[in-house]
Amino acid sequence: MHADFHWQVPEFFNIAQACSRRWAEQAQTASETAVIADGPDCAQPRHHSYAELQQAANRLSNGLRLLGVRRGERVAIALPQRFETAVAYIAVLQLGAVAVPLSQLFGPEALEYRLQDSAASVALVDQHSGALVQALRAQCPALRHVLGLTGALDPEVIDWAAVQEAASAECALVHTRAEDPALLIYTSGTTGNPKGALIPHRALIGNLSGFICSQNWFGFDPHGASTPSQAVFWSPADWAWTGGLLDALLPTLYFGRPIVAWNGRFAAATAFALLQRHRVTHTFLFPTALKAMMKDCPQPRQLYRLRLQAIMSAGEAVGDAVFDYCRQQLGVTLNEMFGQTEINYVVGNCARLWPARPGSMGRAYPGHRVALLDEQGHECAQGEIGEVAVHRLDRHGVPDPVFFLGYWNNPGATRAKFSADPASSWCRTGDLAVRDADGYLWYQGRADDMFKSAGYRIGPGEIENCLIKHPAVLYAAVVPKPDAQRGALVKAYLVLAHEAAQQRARCINPEQAFDPALVAELQAHVRQRLAPYEYPKEIEFIDALPMTSSGKVQRRLLRLQEEERAQRG
Repeated sequence: MHADFHWQVPEFFNIAQACSRRWAEQAQTASETAVIADGPDCAQPRHHSYAELQQAANRLSNGLRLLGVRRGERVAIALPQRFETAVAYIAVLQLGAVAVPLSQLFGPEALEYRLQDSAASVALVDQHSGALVQALRAQCPALRHVLGLTGALDPEVIDWAAVQEAASAECALVHTRAEDPALLIYTSGTTGNPKGALIPHRALIGNLSGFICSQNWFGFDPHGASTPSQAVFWSPADWAWTGGLLDALLPTLYFGRPIVAWNGRFAAATAFALLQRHRVTHTFLFPTALKAMMKDCPQPRQLYRLRLQAIMSAGEAVGDAVFDYCRQQLGVTLNEMFGQTEINYVVGNCARLWPARPGSMGRAYPGHRVALLDEQGHECAQGEIGEVAVHRLDRHGVPDPVFFLGYWNNPGATRAKFSADPASSWCRTGDLAVRDADGYLWYQGRADDMFKSAGYRIGPGEIENCLIKHPAVLYAAVVPKPDAQRGALVKAYLVLAHEAAQQRARCINPEQAFDPALVAELQAHVRQRLAPYEYPKEIEFIDALPMTSSGKVQRRLLRLQEEERAQRG
């Protein structure tokens, strides 16, 4: 498959043209559904066609032009999943401007940093994000205008609806090169301020082999039939996150399919209801979502009529408990995927084309050259832990289009992303894995999440996976606790499942972090299944784990908390 795969990247390419305009300009596809808008405030879901999407984007593009937005300028998009958010991305990208996705979960400091660092000239907001952005305008001198979806915002906020009414529905496409910047996405970061990864238009093409494989061919026949079956996509992933934007919204529109825009909070019951209501066939569910669904509804097909054909997951290793749940209870073999904002969709599984192995990251997707490197930059042997790295060139010596352009205004960080050898073109991810005899990668954790205890190298993933198999545990995070004798102890932070949490509250003081009986039971649960040195010597129960907006556990914050406690004695 790798030998026969060749990238086809044209000199000129624009994401907006590929994801909307080309469908809207064809009579047979213009009326097809692009976005299904739904949410708690919607009386009925509304289907928006590709023609509607393009016309609304044209009007917004013309409005942005009147506000002075030019090619290469950054436009912040601080909107949730909704039809207007898809419109915003198409409108900005077809102008040749650069979209800066901003999550609704960001607080004032996170928003201020990104608006200042990107020097965004315009921000597109709703009622929630609008109030925050308006309060920051004095600290963001580059921000000339704020465009709001509702008229109830600050008088200085331009009304989106008025712009749409006044602007023309015809708009010329700016012919961008494939190499031109399209998105400026800020990474969550493990240390220091987040870095802005500048993503070119060609990166969408680089994502496609992974998207097609992880979505089990997305309704197409892998043996060459040209007519796809009906496919409907939904994911709770925020469209301001790489997983929601480049793994869900844009590739779905690229293939001319409908995507559900759910403008509401995630809950397991809501997720199952959406899958049933919209006859969703393909989805991206991050591990925390799948774990919540598994705990909340152990036998979903007894309650819901599901039409799922493919489930992709990423961000953390799901473990074999979730893998088995998807296969046995949802009727789908889960395809785990691995990628980063800077080099997305490079490794994963495809149950249609090669066997998915429970807990495995999978293998390199076609078009990507992936290796495990040691600290000196040498490729690791089978069975050795190494850092996942991706080469700038594919096996044919052709540039891999998935690569980012660099970190915004941070050439030092861009250089540091690559191997220390100046002649090397390996891009390091900071994630550790082991390769087996068949080329499958097995995730071992972040390089900065690994630690040693009494001389043993510990990775948190296997222990966390073991803990969530216990019915009392909903989420788990394992970190080192400083210890004078062993260097570090294995410590687990646990969020209990609902019934276990209620039972514990009845038995002990809810403010008490320690429950001796349950701790002993969980320790025995791990000790019986893993190596003796891996069971958690200490367990602390908390209400919620610190997570990024993309659903990744921020172990670094827990690790720092343990270090601070140790320093205080």
